[in-house]
Amino acid sequence: MARIIVNEALCKGCEMCVNNCPKGIIALATDRINAKGYHPATLVDEEKCIGCASCATMCPDVAITVER
Repeated sequence: MARIIVNEALCKGCEMCVNNCPKGIIALATDRINAKGYHPATLVDEEKCIGCASCATMCPDVAITVER
């Protein structure tokens, strides 16, 4: 099963991954803030992740790793 791992320390909450996910399963976490003061991206529904890596490709901070 595919899934993404977000390095929350690197994420600046730019939402590029959120906007480019074809399944719409990435969102910004509203319940936590990282050390930089941003809401980090988080995988909302792991079962729907297809491992396409669109999110990782679009991330300007290289904060996303895709596991397949």
